[in-house]
Amino acid sequence: MPDNKAIVARFIDETLNKGSVDAAGQFMCDDVVEQVPFPGQGPGLEGVKDVLRAMRSAFPDLHISIDEQIAEGDKVVTRFGLAGTHRGPFLGVPATGKRVQIWGVVIDRLQNGKIKDTRLIMDTFGLMLQFGAISPPKG
Repeated sequence: MPDNKAIVARFIDETLNKGSVDAAGQFMCDDVVEQVPFPGQGPGLEGVKDVLRAMRSAFPDLHISIDEQIAEGDKVVTRFGLAGTHRGPFLGVPATGKRVQIWGVVIDRLQNGKIKDTRLIMDTFGLMLQFGAISPPKG
């Protein structure tokens, strides 16, 4: 039985931290389903690669830390930290040059040693606050 936590950790390290977006196919099925796609994200592996390229372009120094992982059956839950300097447009916000740090959780389901579907929950509100795209609530 494959070590699903190790597969997900290698995916994060190779594709996000090292920027080897084309290596995503080693870790994901061609017909991977993003349960909560980014705005405008296309289907399957190519859609995921487009998002990964956009993230690396927006945050050239992107680093994802794995803060916690839990695996059960074919699922892996990863709580992570994301840090990087905003050097290009991301989610409609032009580059700010600001260093950001947010948290997130991703739930991956693996099939035959590859990610078959994934669900990303990310602190988008915190990211927009750090970008200065929205103001903090008053009160």
